[in-house]
Amino acid sequence: MLVVAASVVVAVGTVTGMINALDDERGANEARPDATRLVPLADVPSTAVSPKVSYPASTSAKPKKTASPSPTKTGEKRSDPVSPSLYRHPESQVLDWVHDHPDDPRTEVIASRIADQPAAVWFADFTPSTITSRVRAVTSGAAAQGRVPVVVPYAIPDRDCGGASEGGAPDFDAYDAWIDDFAAGLGSREVVIVLEPDSIAQADCLSAAQRADRFEALARAGRVLKTADPKARVYFDAGHSDWNPAAQQAALLKEAGAANAASSDGIFSNVSNFHATSAEIAYDRQVLDALGGPASLGAVIDTSRNGNGAPADGQWCDPAGRKIGRAPTLDTGEARIDGYLWVKLPGESDGCRGTAGTFTASYAYDLAR
Repeated sequence: MLVVAASVVVAVGTVTGMINALDDERGANEARPDATRLVPLADVPSTAVSPKVSYPASTSAKPKKTASPSPTKTGEKRSDPVSPSLYRHPESQVLDWVHDHPDDPRTEVIASRIADQPAAVWFADFTPSTITSRVRAVTSGAAAQGRVPVVVPYAIPDRDCGGASEGGAPDFDAYDAWIDDFAAGLGSREVVIVLEPDSIAQADCLSAAQRADRFEALARAGRVLKTADPKARVYFDAGHSDWNPAAQQAALLKEAGAANAASSDGIFSNVSNFHATSAEIAYDRQVLDALGGPASLGAVIDTSRNGNGAPADGQWCDPAGRKIGRAPTLDTGEARIDGYLWVKLPGESDGCRGTAGTFTASYAYDLAR
């Protein structure tokens, strides 16, 4: 369900300019067990660690039609405050575009509503020799500003089940070592870790033995990351509200260690997707209730492109009529919802408006205006 592609400059994310675009309330659609539930995660975002690298596009699964119509905008005025706590990495494709196009009539909107916003930094290339220094560059940059970075480790073996974002570590021994090196760059301050998007919700493509190996590696990764930095907040993959039913997803998450406070701070949902925030809040709470574990477990939601909710026809590849969603924040005012994050950078194409994972100004402008 990921479409991953991005310039790696240091960031899982990909983002700027806080906007509270309303995502109209709509009910969550329970996924049908016999249908393909993954919606491509939309290219690995471009906030990554230098040097800039183009990531493969991830199409982990075919899109599924939603039963209810796409929500419409309420017309509520949007504001552009930038989170005082989240970190915006200074390198991304959108920032490069804004710098290179000062006279473009779209620049002001793209700069203020997307480029100024804090976004996640993805680490999607398996480069053991440099991963510690690249992670440290992000966390130390955030520390210097007194802000919280969002990072995305994305190197699980058999990533995307051989789809457009295939790649990752060659085996689990290599992955474990890569996670050790990743953890060594975290430092000692607060950091939000979105651990391996699609790795759990998409696990039905694996055999029982492969799934067990993956879940063991994820549980270990959570423990290693939290041990290296006790202030790190690690979130596990819950898919989204129109994928697996909550009880089913919770059972998978439990196998992967997400109910254990030594490994986990909770779950994340809607990465690179379009489902309304209201649907994700309801779904995430259902998953957390079914998951059990300490009451402190919470959820973070990717709101980067869900301002108008998901398209009614199930389209996932740069669908028309979408808008940026609620601005990134770690103060949602919602019980058990720890943050709204921009994990997927608005304007980075899923592969239809532009080459997968590359910044497309026309798409960004349509999302932001």
